[in-house]
Amino acid sequence: MCGRYTLVTKLEKVEKRFNVRAGEPQDFRPQVNIGPGMRAAVITSEAPHSLQLFTFGLTPFWAKKPMYLFNARSEGDFNKENSTQYSGNMGILQKPAFRKPIRSQRCLVPADCFFEGPEREKLTKPYVVYHQTERPFAFAGVYDAYVNRDTGEITHGFSILTTVSNSVTAAIGHHRSPIILSPDDEEKWLNPNTELGEVTELLKPTDGRLLNAYPVSTEVKSPGNQRMELLRPTGERIKPEYEFSLLQELKLQGMGMTTGRQRRLFE
Repeated sequence: MCGRYTLVTKLEKVEKRFNVRAGEPQDFRPQVNIGPGMRAAVITSEAPHSLQLFTFGLTPFWAKKPMYLFNARSEGDFNKENSTQYSGNMGILQKPAFRKPIRSQRCLVPADCFFEGPEREKLTKPYVVYHQTERPFAFAGVYDAYVNRDTGEITHGFSILTTVSNSVTAAIGHHRSPIILSPDDEEKWLNPNTELGEVTELLKPTDGRLLNAYPVSTEVKSPGNQRMELLRPTGERIKPEYEFSLLQELKLQGMGMTTGRQRRLFE
């Protein structure tokens, strides 16, 4: 699963990294602890050069009420034992909530890192998981538009796709992992003309050699807590590294605005 993640990189860097522009830059804020129901940045197949704010948690267009599906299992109802050796069909293609989005409504979800915990303890024993070379990176996502039948209000929501664990999430004790796309695959994911077989080929766990993780405070359990201190280590990394501080780097590149069209948001 992936129910909490971070995006605090400067807006200008996000725009440059993904070749997009934010239509309303003043609406983008540093978000240390993004959770379901919050609005967060996405890049959609319909507008691949725009950075938009959608709700984290997809509600299918046919739903009678909001559902906030924040994760989508690539295997759908298959592979219930979450075997890392699974090589069968991607059941997401048949799931009512996702069979249309996976075909024509795919998106990138920019992030700097994400929070994960063991399968049972969850965020009572949290870790922050980060990519060692790509920051920000992009989760594979899908989206949909839900119209409230009573008010007519339209909500655009998204889900992050998950697959079986990689070596880092397995070391944490979790059976699933979010799908992080390589930069080379991002355009393919967004392209509505990509063959469905090529799309499902991308639904694989990220190579754990590219990731690392360390334990953090249980304060992350509160979605209202947006302090950068949530990223401070409370223990050793899963894998040893040379001197490196994710917190310090994100503070340096955090979403502080530097141009005339944007105001400084983060010190």
